[in-house]
Amino acid sequence: MAKIMVFQHVPYEPLGTLDPLIRSHRHRIRYINFGREPHATPSIDGYDALIILGGPMNIGQEENYPHLTVEKEVIRQAIKRDLPILGICLGAQLIASALNAKVYSANINEIGWTKLSATQNGKNDPLINCFRRNESIFQWHAYTFDLPQEAQLLVEGEQVVNQAFKLKHNVYGFQFHLEASLPLVQRWLKLPQHVQELGLDNAHQRVDVIWHDTLLHMERSLSLSRKVFNQFLHLLPRVRRTHRFSHRH
Repeated sequence: MAKIMVFQHVPYEPLGTLDPLIRSHRHRIRYINFGREPHATPSIDGYDALIILGGPMNIGQEENYPHLTVEKEVIRQAIKRDLPILGICLGAQLIASALNAKVYSANINEIGWTKLSATQNGKNDPLINCFRRNESIFQWHAYTFDLPQEAQLLVEGEQVVNQAFKLKHNVYGFQFHLEASLPLVQRWLKLPQHVQELGLDNAHQRVDVIWHDTLLHMERSLSLSRKVFNQFLHLLPRVRRTHRFSHRH
């Protein structure tokens, strides 16, 4: 049974579709909730994998959110120990920043469903090879990252190019939200802070468009989610099953 450390930044950005998959593999989850404990200093000792979720804060705001610095150090330690790592949105940016790659404003807010395609490296990757060309994937971000040194670009977008990368054989950063389920997207579209991001003048119109697209693309997204995240979980230690034998007297 593997133990997974999960960095969570806000309650409305959970594991999403990852949660039931992790539990079906019988792995254990320990949340480090920086929203509740901003000064937590977790240690990766005793853990088999690390997952870093999204959040509204950005790289460059370490003075206001000192846990970002703590997280980057844990990421570096996990990489040194060759642990599987998955970063989603802010999580991917944290991995990039931990490895001295630049994270910066994308000069565009990618919110809603965008077309993404696997690169040649992505087509050969066990997690991403299920991606077809121009997959519609859910996004909610305004920052992007340069690729860390020696990382491979796996997924690219038309407006924001760097969408997913892989380092070594088991460190993945996804800018997009493949963990988003129908209830989660619905929740995000109702959050006051998200409505503000959409622009108060036309927020309701944009919400309607995003929800229409969500109903159109969610089935495919959930299928990709299961395939991609199950492959990531195969990188973790397998559950040891004990067999009981009956003794006849």
